[in-house]
Amino acid sequence: MNRENKRRKYEKGYYKTHPCSDSFTCRVCGRLVVSAGAGSGHRNHCPNCLHSLHLDIEPGDRAADCGGLMDPIAVWVRRDGEWAVIHRCRRCGQLSSNRVAADDNPIKLMSIAMKPVAMPPFPVEKMQEMTELMAGDGQLGR
Repeated sequence: MNRENKRRKYEKGYYKTHPCSDSFTCRVCGRLVVSAGAGSGHRNHCPNCLHSLHLDIEPGDRAADCGGLMDPIAVWVRRDGEWAVIHRCRRCGQLSSNRVAADDNPIKLMSIAMKPVAMPPFPVEKMQEMTELMAGDGQLGR
């Protein structure tokens, strides 16, 4: 790659329109992450632990000065049925949504998805009482 193409590669907004084929080492689990296998040309998180780095303000712009670690905190399903991971920056608290890649760890994705069910914000033993208070009969099954 000549010097002009290398310089052009890092111009502002380059990754918005061009695939990123750079490899990186995950700062959390230490795994080498390559772009192959992601299912798209834009790899932005580790397929093993799902952590990311806070590099973008808008997807692909590389304009964020933060550089903090982004923890995967939740998953959600888009209108078209595609899953996405919600990341929160440890340093500044910024939230972002990233498409799930083809080679992402399915066990890690499911553990994040099931976390609210496994740890409800109220005692499960109180569900019958709460149902009765909301004008229900309190019976969970018949």
